[in-house]
This record gives sequence, C-alpha cells and structure tokens, in this order.
Amino acid sequence: MDQLSVRGRRVRVVATLIAGVLLLAGTLWGTDDDFPFGPFRMYSTAPDPNGAARDTRVEGVDADGRTVAITEGNSGIRRAEIEGQQQAYVDDPARLGRVATAYEEHTPGAAPLRTVRIVVRWHGIEHARPTGKSWDEVVAEWTRP
Repeated sequence: MDQLSVRGRRVRVVATLIAGVLLLAGTLWGTDDDFPFGPFRMYSTAPDPNGAARDTRVEGVDADGRTVAITEGNSGIRRAEIEGQQQAYVDDPARLGRVATAYEEHTPGAAPLRTVRIVVRWHGIEHARPTGKSWDEVVAEWTRP
C-alpha cells in the first residue's frame, strides 16, 4: 500500500495528539512515577554545587563484633533496593532483620549478624568539587533481640 487511508491518518493524528497532551501534562504536573509521560528528574536537575553528596551503604555487625559490608553478593539484595525503600526502613527498622536473614541464607558459613544498619556517608562539595571531608550518619539500625 502506497498511502494511508483517511481513517488510518486520523487514527495516527489522534494518537499523536493524545501522546502530546500526556507529555505536556506530565511535564507541567507530573512526577517520576509518571515516566515516560512525566519528567525523569534524575537527568533533568542538578545537585547543589555547594551541598553534600550521599553514598548509602548497608553494613552489619556479626556475633564476633566484626563489621561486614552487606552486598548483593552476600545477601542477594541490591543496594538500589535498599535505597529505594530507605524511608520504610527508617520508619520500621525491624525490616532490617530480613536483611540479616538474607545475609545468613546467602553466606551460610559466616557468623550471624547481631546488628544491621543503613549508613549514609556524606561527602562535602564546594563549587562542584569534593572537599575531601566526609561524615557518616546512621539512618536506620536493627539489633537482634
């Protein structure tokens, strides 16, 4: 077929208009959850050039008192999953008990974890350059009863 039918052109024009309206509405009033019709702010905004940059990690303290980094390799839980639900862990630190269980299931020979915590390391930034200064903030902590 060399040409679209009149009906085919109308359907495409209507679909294009609907997509355009959704994109405009998403741009003006949308959030990241509305992607692809809302803005993906991760790429459309810039951090404060004089603010602090966060680096989140999960760590545990085993029964012997050693600090252990909790990684995807030793727990099966990706850091992004923890970061994405960080506020839920802050609101209910007991959820970190599940992280300890996942660690123990993925690392059967390791000493059991006594404590699991989410730690944010803040890196100082001035004029969009690192200052070399950093500090840690424990935002959620669970201790085995």
